[in-house]
Amino acid sequence: MTSDYDLLVIGGGINGTGIARDAAGRGLRVLLVERDDLAAHTSSASTKLIHGGLRYLEQYEFRLVRESLAERERLLTLAPHLIRPMRFVMPLAKGMRPAWLIRAGLFLYDRLGGTSRLPGSKAVRLRGTPWGAGLKPIERGFVYSDGWVDDARLVVLNAIGAAEMGADIRTRTAFLGAVREADCWRARLGDGSEVTALAIVNAAGPWVGQLLEGLPDAARERPPRLVKGSHIIVPRLFDGEHAYILQNDDRRIIFAIPYEEEFTLVGTTDKPFAGDPATASIDPDEVDYLCACINRYFERQTAPTDVVSSYSGVRPLYDDGSENVSEVTRDYVLRFGMVQAPQLLSVFGGKITTYRRLAEQALDDLAPFLPPMGGQWTAHRPLPGGDLPGTIEEFVAQVGRRRPSLGEHNADRLARAYGTRIERLFPDGENVGDELGEGLLTAEVDYLVREEWARTSDDILRRRTKLGLHGGPALTARVEAYLASNDIGDGAIPTPGQPSNWRPEPTGN
Repeated sequence: MTSDYDLLVIGGGINGTGIARDAAGRGLRVLLVERDDLAAHTSSASTKLIHGGLRYLEQYEFRLVRESLAERERLLTLAPHLIRPMRFVMPLAKGMRPAWLIRAGLFLYDRLGGTSRLPGSKAVRLRGTPWGAGLKPIERGFVYSDGWVDDARLVVLNAIGAAEMGADIRTRTAFLGAVREADCWRARLGDGSEVTALAIVNAAGPWVGQLLEGLPDAARERPPRLVKGSHIIVPRLFDGEHAYILQNDDRRIIFAIPYEEEFTLVGTTDKPFAGDPATASIDPDEVDYLCACINRYFERQTAPTDVVSSYSGVRPLYDDGSENVSEVTRDYVLRFGMVQAPQLLSVFGGKITTYRRLAEQALDDLAPFLPPMGGQWTAHRPLPGGDLPGTIEEFVAQVGRRRPSLGEHNADRLARAYGTRIERLFPDGENVGDELGEGLLTAEVDYLVREEWARTSDDILRRRTKLGLHGGPALTARVEAYLASNDIGDGAIPTPGQPSNWRPEPTGN
């Protein structure tokens, strides 16, 4: 029997899109289905860090930290427009971990991942220096390096990369079930179709266990430990482009990160979760917890009424038996569900930093069950838009000179969001369209619908851009009116690189 696809990937988060891109680049026929939008859930609800995970050293997760630090270096190269270095300040507060322990941990952190382009850690004085901006009087601390990323855009870039290499990406398409036939899976999809595939990857995130329950032939696994992490966004607490890593009295750590120029992102919590992950939202006690932590350190006091926005995501951690949810491993675990072909591979755990390596490992593990394919390749090929001719700063300046009508602020925003794909936003040459507010151009909306699977105002304002945080309900209303005027409803979304009936007609695709 000839199958429609070699690989069916279920889930449009970072792991699913990463696997789809890797597989398509190896020459496989790939279909990815996602019942909602790309990055609609956990993958857009992270702390938005590309990091080794300093706190994992206390849990002796040396392999995870080493791999994460190595991936941090790769991703800084592969997506220099989207991922940027950031310095993190850890104030030494009384009653917390002693300075010698932190110094030892940072010494190891600087070296575990091999040679790094980022500045190493050092002890610093805080009071009266930029490192102590906004802090209560705390004399000393440490500074080290990690990276920041727009998590939802990283997911979209992987989906674009997969589609450009032939993968079929179907959003708003649920996986309804599958049965095993002689040498393949026959799957039913929410768009009314049936497809066959030689193997399935279950990258359904917090629904990974639920999906396995719907496949009676699959091997039984412990249900994942569902852990909710919540973040709050508050008016900016400090000046500077550095972030803070704050020790709490329960030995957890909280990040305070510059966000969207006007705000500070604070998180995250760790709470066991039960229920539908799609409904996850922050609880009042989580807001109080995060406010109490930052109030311990910052002069400007924050009350729950000061919270501008919040978000929550549910992580499907592999159940390693740990009693404390903060100590459950964040490492990824790949589990086969079948004794023989057609095979099913399920993804548990993982963190956004290691998604590329997870995808690489998944394809290597699946190789015996799939047609002959190419070898590993993603470590050296930039993500879409990441093939900059120089530094990101040079590229931003180039965009500003080429399109002065954008203005300095919007040129910077668009260059960092789209990289070298920025010209695809403007297929009509110098016509950038009308502005809907906060710098959002109709040409950008056209592009997001035409080439990034955007359908709703949330897709555009919360995930692919973060402009909803600035524009509020008024901008949302204008975007929804514009989408409605162009008849964006329940029809099919064109795959990037294919013709579109979205108005205005794209050119140069």
